Amino acid sequence: MTISVGDRLPNTTLVKATSDGPDQVESETFFAGRRVALFAVPGAFTPTCSAKHLPGFVEKEAALKAKGIDEVACTSVNDAFVMAAWGKSAGAGDITLLADGNGDFAKAVGLTMDGSGFGMGTRSQRYSMIVNDGVVEQLNVEAPGEFKVSSAEHLLSEI
Repeated sequence: MTISVGDRLPNTTLVKATSDGPDQVESETFFAGRRVALFAVPGAFTPTCSAKHLPGFVEKEAALKAKGIDEVACTSVNDAFVMAAWGKSAGAGDITLLADGNGDFAKAVGLTMDGSGFGMGTRSQRYSMIVNDGVVEQLNVEAPGEFKVSSAEHLLSEI
């Protein structure tokens, strides 16, 4: 079942990509007590994710924080080393990169896609959400092959 506005995020383990290496975090702890803009991409270093999705959030991070967002985070079904390299190459700055290496978070929120046709296996759908103290306040899930409602610009316009 796909998560909906008003639902509490399920607790899974994500791996935060840091300059000191991988750091395991429980999603319950990560989202507790604050308002987080979370966006998900099918894969680090993939065309739309690298050319539009992550750069849009890097560009709009300050504007999101000015509207009451405490942290901006990105998740993808990649390992923490790939996420760290992607963040570094993209100049992701203060965007928190959360590796969902086995896709447990994507599965738990019901937002997976089958990328087998591209040799990618099960990945996360492209989406954005506002999570307020662990509860989904806003959710924008893209239609297959599109990049509209999950963008930083769209999320910012809805806050």
